Amino acid sequence: MDRDTDIGGSGGRFPATRWSVITAARGPDPEARRLAFEALVAAYWKPVYKYLRIRFRLDNEDAKDLTQGFFAVAFEKGFFDAYDPARARFRTFLRTCLDRFAANQRKAASRLKRGGQALLVPLDFEGAEGELKLQPADPGADLEALFRREWVRHLFGQAVEALRRHCAEGGKDVHFALFRRYDLDADEAETPPSYAELAEELAIPVTQVTNHLAWARREFRRLVLDTLRHVVGSEEEFRAEAREILGTDIS
Repeated sequence: MDRDTDIGGSGGRFPATRWSVITAARGPDPEARRLAFEALVAAYWKPVYKYLRIRFRLDNEDAKDLTQGFFAVAFEKGFFDAYDPARARFRTFLRTCLDRFAANQRKAASRLKRGGQALLVPLDFEGAEGELKLQPADPGADLEALFRREWVRHLFGQAVEALRRHCAEGGKDVHFALFRRYDLDADEAETPPSYAELAEELAIPVTQVTNHLAWARREFRRLVLDTLRHVVGSEEEFRAEAREILGTDIS
């Protein structure tokens, strides 16, 4: 199985830019443009794939081809150069481009033959397919809401993986274990474990459970915001998305 795409592509970070990878992806520097576009692929490929599976009822192989083809052609043809943050949020603009691209490909009744400047960014399609089986979507759902939900889910998934790496590198495995057990596994359990149960399970004082969990939650929120800031088109969009996703205003 291919490994999931890292945030910012193979380098594991976003390319250096004052605002966002959207700006860099439309810039004059070819290398910065490529790195920025790989970061956009990392941020948006999974909602694109799931959206194609549900919206156009494609099988997984056709959806894979169309996902990779969409981003390859978007890079080669500069799809996102026309983006205007004053008119729409970037994810809405991207979905509009995707709808147009998918409709044109279906009319042609043939798979896109990729090559040339196609981006070599590994994507975990098997993992995305597994998520679809676990959480099937209603084909009749509102398309904008569907794409947004999958985008937010992928955004959170990236932040969780970034937190896991951060904790592993910093010797804070217990912090991540607490976050995973209490927050991430909560949906699968009828009731989350108590702090006392977690303390006994991990052989630490209850006070450390409280402190470690609070730290992990702060770091997770920071990572969500850091990821979000790079893949939206403006300060206004960042604040609006953050408010909707986290339910709080960003100071």
